[in-house]
Amino acid sequence: MHTTQLEFSTKYTFKHALRYHDKHRNTLSHRLSNWREQQMAARALAWVGHPTTVLDLPCGTGRFWPLLARKEDRTILAADYSKAMLAVAREITLPELLDRVKIFPCSAFDIPMEDASVDHIFCMRLLHHITRPEDRLAILKEFYRVTRDTVAISLWVDGNYKAFRRRKLEAHRTYKTYQNRIVLERAVVEREFVDAGFVIADHFDFLKFYSMWRLYVLKKPKS
Repeated sequence: MHTTQLEFSTKYTFKHALRYHDKHRNTLSHRLSNWREQQMAARALAWVGHPTTVLDLPCGTGRFWPLLARKEDRTILAADYSKAMLAVAREITLPELLDRVKIFPCSAFDIPMEDASVDHIFCMRLLHHITRPEDRLAILKEFYRVTRDTVAISLWVDGNYKAFRRRKLEAHRTYKTYQNRIVLERAVVEREFVDAGFVIADHFDFLKFYSMWRLYVLKKPKS
């Protein structure tokens, strides 16, 4: 069992988690960004055939639950390592939506579910925090074990203006031992997807040639 505990995953108090929830709504730019991410996620769900059972991990405060709940017969499983995130999600989510979601705490390294338990794993805004290749591979292999079909996973990639600017700024910064977020080379992360057993089915860019955000759709080959 891979037991890595990520430094950023322990920082959330209830107030911090509530601020995280609010930040996607508190400015016009954040609202537009959220709208675009929701659009990308909807495209990915449509691409994989509107799966019936979805695991949202990490689910944060439930930002994507209204989207996931659009399919009326969908079973929504939602998990996060941060109990504060889950507490905020329970506090702010409308009861009729909350009734649709089964919430539980867990690590992406160790999901308490049987092999091939869900049709689809929905993973937004996690992998750009995972700086060590061995940790990324451990998560991807756990996703491979739990899904029976597909995974949608977002991260920062190179080959765009924002990544170029970030790397230029980073060249002049002095970092601590631990770095919280990372831009990954597309060739590197795509090789990691394949090493974990997946086929890269498609990808959706937040804003091609400008933004670092990319959402990959991964497929588990039929045995």
